[in-house]
Amino acid sequence: MSLPDLIAAYQRHLEGYDRWFAACMARFGERIVCAAGCAACCRALFDISLLDAALMQEGLRRLPEAARAQVRERAGAILARLQRRWPEFAQPFTLNHRPEEDWEVPEEDDTPCPFLAADQRCLVYAFRPATCRLHGLPNVDHCGEIFQEQGCSRNFPGEEVLAVPELRGDFRAAFAEEGRLYRQFVERLWGSPDLQADTLIAAVPFIDFAALGAARGRGTL
Repeated sequence: MSLPDLIAAYQRHLEGYDRWFAACMARFGERIVCAAGCAACCRALFDISLLDAALMQEGLRRLPEAARAQVRERAGAILARLQRRWPEFAQPFTLNHRPEEDWEVPEEDDTPCPFLAADQRCLVYAFRPATCRLHGLPNVDHCGEIFQEQGCSRNFPGEEVLAVPELRGDFRAAFAEEGRLYRQFVERLWGSPDLQADTLIAAVPFIDFAALGAARGRGTL
């Protein structure tokens, strides 16, 4: 499967997370406040997979030129700040050569995502990462296995959200499939399906996947 085909398959897979979240919202109404224009979670410098980054680049390419330029300007300012902290943070902008505790940013960090529009909506919503699609509700499998216990504090206020069985989903199988697609992606880029490669959203506009794939003889996006 080519890299573009893998990215398209990944996007289709992530749409399953959207359907789960939409079903939860339809069932619980006002107990879930997530809605277009709420960008409370679109802050801080959280990490995403390199496959998420490739998907976001596809969304970026589809924006009007002026919007692309604005994203690059905002992301560039954040990236410059990061490189003062990590001078070696350069192509392909992966974090995994550092201990994971070094990735963390202060809890009070309120850096807006560079893909956030003035109306507080995501400019690449259909291409956003997995974590953005799942944030807000806990991720609990039908069997009871907890993958992510935290949700947005604005949802189900005063309730023990983990005790709501209707929020559960087929997460064990979904995450296994996500992992399978990710391994295919990094194998195409690096020749090893076991490589872990994560980055930060601010680096997304600047990752040169074409050069990365070509340098390893693995094809281009």
